[in-house]
Order: sequence, then C-alpha cells, then structure tokens
Amino acid sequence: MTVQSTLAQRSIFHGWFVVAAAFAVMFVGFGSAYTFSAFLEPLQHDFGASRGSISLVFSIAGFLYFALGLVSGPLADRFGSRPLAIAGMILIAVGLAAASAARSLVEVYLAYGLGVGLGLGCAYVPAIGAVQRWFVKRRGFASGLAVSGIGLGTLAMPPLASLLIASVGWRGAYLVLGAIALVLGGGASLLIENDPKHRGLGPDGDPPREAAGAGNAGGASVREAVRSTRFVALYASCLVCSFGAFVPFVHLVPYARDHGVTASSAVLLLGVIGAGSTAGRFFLGALADRMGRDRSLIMVLVGMALAMAIWAIAADVWTLAAFAFVYGVFYGGWVAVLPAVVMDYFGGRNVSGIIGILYTSVAFGTLVGPSAAGFAYDVNHSYTLPILISAAANVVAALIVVTILARGGAHAISAAKS
Repeated sequence: MTVQSTLAQRSIFHGWFVVAAAFAVMFVGFGSAYTFSAFLEPLQHDFGASRGSISLVFSIAGFLYFALGLVSGPLADRFGSRPLAIAGMILIAVGLAAASAARSLVEVYLAYGLGVGLGLGCAYVPAIGAVQRWFVKRRGFASGLAVSGIGLGTLAMPPLASLLIASVGWRGAYLVLGAIALVLGGGASLLIENDPKHRGLGPDGDPPREAAGAGNAGGASVREAVRSTRFVALYASCLVCSFGAFVPFVHLVPYARDHGVTASSAVLLLGVIGAGSTAGRFFLGALADRMGRDRSLIMVLVGMALAMAIWAIAADVWTLAAFAFVYGVFYGGWVAVLPAVVMDYFGGRNVSGIIGILYTSVAFGTLVGPSAAGFAYDVNHSYTLPILISAAANVVAALIVVTILARGGAHAISAAKS
C-alpha cells in the first residue's frame, strides 16, 4: 500500500470532499437558476412582455443545462470532471453579469439562457457523475447529499434574490449572484476528482483489492446502454415527468400572487420547496439504499403527482406551503435517486456520459413545460390545466418505470460487464 493511500485512509475519505464540492456546485448553479421566479415580475414590468414570453427565458436555460450533459458527460469521463465544473461556474457568472446589462428581452434570452444554461450544463452532470464513482454501499445517500445542494440553494437563493431586487434592483441582484457563482462555485469545483483509484483507494474508502468487485471500473458502453430496454424506459419516464417537473419553479410565485399572497411570502414558497427538497434528498436517498433504488423512483414519481393535486386546489398561502413542501420532498428524491439508478443499471465506466444522454430527455421537457404553462395562462388566465397535466405526466412516468421492474430491470448490465 502506498504512503498516499495510507494517509488517505487515516484522514476523512476524500469522497466526502467530492460530495461537498458537488453540493456547492448544485447550491450555486441551481440556486441561481431557481431564483428566476423572483425576477419574473420585474422583467415582465420592465420589458412589457407576456408571462409566457418571460417564462421562455427559464425554459431555454433549462433546455441547455440538461441537453449539454450529452457533451459534458463524455468529456468528464475522458478528461475529468474538475475542469468542466470550473468552466461551468465561470459561464454562470458571466451570464448573470451580462443579464444585468440587458436592454431587451432578446438580450436576456442570450445572456441568462446561454450563460446559466451552458454553465450548469458544463458543471452538473460531471459533478454528479464523479460522486457515483466514489461510493457503492452508500451511493444513494452520497448522491442525495450532493444534490441536496439544489434544495438548499432553492431554499436560500430566491429569498436572497428578492432582498437584492428590493435593495439594488434586478440588475444589481444579477451582478451579486454572478459574483457568488464565481467565488463560491468556482472555488469548490477545485475539490472535484473523477475516481478514487487516483488516490490509491476504492469506493467508500476501501482498499482497491476489497473494492475490485464493486463494479465501478466495469459496466456497459454508451452504445450498449442506450440501446437497452432499461435505458429507453428511463428516458421515456424522464421525458414525460419533466414536462411538469419544473413548472412550479417558474410559476408558483406568480400563482400565489394571483391568489392574493404578498410578494415576500410568495417568494418564500420557493424556499419551502427547497426545504422539502433537501429533506427528500437526505431521507429518500438513504431510504432508496434499503428498499431498492428503482422502486424508490416509482414512489417519488407518484408522490410528485399527488403533490400537484394539492396545488390544483390550493388558494391560500398555507395550502400552497403544504404543496411546496410535499412537492419538494418527492422532487428532491427524484433528483437524488435517478443518477444512482443509472449507476446500478449500467455501471461506472461511462456513467457521466450515460447520465448526460438521459438528461437530454429532461432538457426537452424543461424547454416545453414552463413556457407552455405560461402561454396557457396568457390564454386562459388560469394555471389549472397545466397543473393537472403535470400531475398526469408524473403518473405516466411512474407506470413506465414499473415496466422496467416487470422486465427484470434490477439485473444491471454492469453485472455482466464488470
């Protein structure tokens, strides 16, 4: 055993530093993105645009940050996750700074959409893919801990953005958020590493020989994975689910304002989603390690549908808060469990690339869902139809995952390849 590996075992397992770095990337990146609902009314007022047109800004960014995983995932598998995460944080900072200087809605599309979209696309899949390689026995918990940064970012950043908008305007707020992305996100990205073997360790901190059977080095090729029935089913499930999954992040605040909730309380509802999401990522991520990660995926999809049903009848701040928390719990579980399911099914050799391809499904759903909900509101002056469609989409997504289990999806391709 090398001196380096001996020292590594005597200190904190470096995998937890990788988790912490991924957490910070998620906190800053998604926290900045999910502040958008706080900016919707100021942007609508300053540019005289419809709610659907403003919503398209978020949809473009969401499409890009999920679609870019198609490129950033394989690049991370080949060159490492750290440089991509650093580049992503820089792009987010530049995009937010450019958005602060926008003089037209088209310039907001270009600055925010391209900056935040491309930045998150560079950072997200490589960061979460790196975490998967550092753990086997506690993969669900570690993945949940890393992506809980999204939940806490959603809890902290929208209220911060609201305070900044009130004090320095929406342009100044975007500048401050850009500085946070550059300093906190970029600094944390330096701790990301792709594989424990570079430190003379195996997953979970075990010696390499003990970890040899864990399957991190083996697994399916990208071609084998995407041609499998499991992958096709997961892709279809994510596509259908994502049509409604991000609607609350754009439209919950204006929905609450339409129902007489004060602006400060409406923005806090996004924080409630973040609090629920954080709890869901911790609790449901760990629970998935015990009850089965694919079965947990079905549970969280059904839970998201039930939460949407609460939203459809909510008309006061307390009912909306109940929706926000319940939805956050199951949404957080979905984000935590999905990468671990991919690792279980297809192994670690190309996990970032496979996750990146899978997330293109979420990209298309995100491009259509929030903007379509906004345009539906412009026509009907009601969110009821898009909310009900979102609930139904989650039920369909859960039924698709059921077919994976019915076909014996728990037997991962990686078992045959490792």
